[in-house]
Amino acid sequence: MPQIILYIGLPVLGIVLGWIIRWIYARFQLSASEQKAERIRQDAVKEAEAQKKEILLEAKDQLIRERNQQERENRDRRSELQKDQARVNKKEELVDKRAAEFDKKEKDYESKVSALKEKEKVLEQQEETYRQELERISGLSAQEAKNLIIQSLESEAKHDAQVLLNKIEQDAQLSAEKKAQEILVTTIQRIATETTSDVTVATVSLPSDEMKGRIIGREGRNIRTLETLTGVDIIIDDTPEAVVISCFDPVRKEIAKQALERLVTDGRIHPARIEEIVQKVTREIQQKIYEEGEKVLFELGIHNMNQDGVRALGRLYFRTSYGQNVLTHSKEVAEIASLLATEVGANRELAKRAALLHDIGKGAENDSDQNHAEVGADMARKMGESASVINAIAAHHNDCEPETLEAVLVQIADAISAARPGARRETVDNYVKRLENLEEVAEKFPGVDKAFAIQAGRELRILVNNEKIPDGDVKDLAQKIAKQIETDLRYPGRIKLTMIRETRIVEYAR
Repeated sequence: MPQIILYIGLPVLGIVLGWIIRWIYARFQLSASEQKAERIRQDAVKEAEAQKKEILLEAKDQLIRERNQQERENRDRRSELQKDQARVNKKEELVDKRAAEFDKKEKDYESKVSALKEKEKVLEQQEETYRQELERISGLSAQEAKNLIIQSLESEAKHDAQVLLNKIEQDAQLSAEKKAQEILVTTIQRIATETTSDVTVATVSLPSDEMKGRIIGREGRNIRTLETLTGVDIIIDDTPEAVVISCFDPVRKEIAKQALERLVTDGRIHPARIEEIVQKVTREIQQKIYEEGEKVLFELGIHNMNQDGVRALGRLYFRTSYGQNVLTHSKEVAEIASLLATEVGANRELAKRAALLHDIGKGAENDSDQNHAEVGADMARKMGESASVINAIAAHHNDCEPETLEAVLVQIADAISAARPGARRETVDNYVKRLENLEEVAEKFPGVDKAFAIQAGRELRILVNNEKIPDGDVKDLAQKIAKQIETDLRYPGRIKLTMIRETRIVEYAR
């Protein structure tokens, strides 16, 4: 038992002694650390006090330096102020001196002005004396002399101006005709457009005469259907293997011709098939009309044309005048007008546009008693064209006065295109004969003294005998002559009749 206690007590005792020793050592270490911390604290306090003293000394030195710098700046500013004050005092003295000089000069000026006024009064008195003396010597007042001098100068200026004007007119007369001929010849040489010849009838070739019966159909149903749908006259006579289509509307004639050719080629000819073919050809022709209008606009470089204008131009492709294709003629006139406008300095684009549209009235789809110039002007107005273009269209046959230089150029270009050799099928002899026949029809009526065909046969001026025809019968006579012309003659467009009746009395006083 004692051994067991010994075995157990010794380790316990060792453990307790170890704890005691470690506690004593820890207390010793803690005391040493506290002493070390105290020393460190004291050292830090001493060091902080030293730094504080150093900072205070530096701040004091800085304050002294700044105070010294401020005192130096103040001394410099006081010095500058003293200098500025000295300069201001000097300038004030200078201003006072100049003010004194100005006062002196002002007094001198006032005295000189007074002297000049006195001299002016003396001169006015002398001038009045001299004027009165001159009026007495010349016998004229001052106003009369002034008017006389003005009249003399005016007469001399008018004379010089008239001499200069006469010289300019003479020079213009000498050079204008030659220059105009050169421009026109150059323009004509640069234009060489082919023309096509067409009439109011077209011929369709047939494979055999048996086809004529099929075209006529049972009881004439086929030919009546074709004539009704196309608006043409189909003439079937003894001409071998041919059918003639007659119509004044070139578009209808072309539709009928193409439709009949397709029906003959197809061989199926009956009312339903005729209606189908005519509708198809009509669509194709309308497309062709629009394409031709666009083509000529593209070739001439003209833009901003609405669809109605393009179609109206395209219809001219199927229209002829004296064997001259109207669309080709219009294009040619536009090119000529463009060249002329370039030569004379006019508006080139305006002249070209107006020239292209000048005969657009010939492509109108509706019938009217107006001539093609008036119809064309109305169409251009509806198409939104400018007033200058409308006037050029309306005036290209002198139905109204041309208001612009471009309108005159359109007239000239139209005449050049129509008169170009080979452009139109009508010869000079036929042209003169047509005018003579027109005059003869009017001169056959009683009371007509003389008739003159002008404007290329578009107007007939009739001189009426005032002793045989009273005023009230002139209108009736004009209507009779117009009906006779419509009955006896064939002519394009419309003819204007102008009746002239004049009462002239001559008496002599002896």
